[in-house]
Amino acid sequence: MEHASSFAGCTLATVLKTAPLDALENRILLCHALRLTRVQLITQSERRLEIAEADALASLFERRLRGEPIAYIVGAREFFGLDFRVTPDVLIPRPDTELLVELSIDRLPQGGRLLDMGTGSGAIAVAAAHARADAAVTALDASAAALEVARGNAAANGAKVKFLLSDWYQALQSPGMASFDVIASNPPYIVQGDAHLSQGDLRFEPIDALTDHADGLSDLRTIVAGARPHLKPGGWLLMEHGFDQAAAVRDLLSAAGFAEVQSWRDLAGIERVSGGRLV
Repeated sequence: MEHASSFAGCTLATVLKTAPLDALENRILLCHALRLTRVQLITQSERRLEIAEADALASLFERRLRGEPIAYIVGAREFFGLDFRVTPDVLIPRPDTELLVELSIDRLPQGGRLLDMGTGSGAIAVAAAHARADAAVTALDASAAALEVARGNAAANGAKVKFLLSDWYQALQSPGMASFDVIASNPPYIVQGDAHLSQGDLRFEPIDALTDHADGLSDLRTIVAGARPHLKPGGWLLMEHGFDQAAAVRDLLSAAGFAEVQSWRDLAGIERVSGGRLV
């Protein structure tokens, strides 16, 4: 890693070419450090960095070289065309999960009700509520810190979402809690001890949002087992899961009496979401 002082006096164009990351990450961190848009970065390419700016930029590069996710460094990630604030209290929204949002929206009737379980940053609930202003969206999470992030994201994106602090269905047991047309969830599904937990971005993300500390299916079992009282007749339960868990999740749904049980593939061709309809 070059010393911070080596960036001082350099033009932005030079920094982009000589900084230690790939071109995209160099650009993202440079824009973040200097609070510039991509267009401004181009139009000001001959601008020279001052010492304080060089110090700030070098600090960001060092954090990234230590493995810290870009999304946590800049505090944001785009998902479903919206900007989301992210912190180490929540998982980083990933493009794979957009499939779950699309499937949920497609199955929501006009004025329907959607429940997002384990909302984290609020990505699923906020994206759905933003796309379907007619729908009543509820989101729950067992983490108060995550809910604080999610509420901020809903407000920032003009999405109306009801948030509940809840360990899965716990907060929904009160009388009068309406049933839902769709229940969607991206629960912890990585198997305890999986090597991926100690690699890449996952090293920095909240461990309890990644793994169930068991076989990867325990939270999925809980969601399937408790869904029936909270779904309207004909309602859908949709869950994201690991690349090799689709068959197991379909078995759980079939055993619980769901119909039209199936899995859907993400853009990489991996069975990423499985679900069924309540009959």
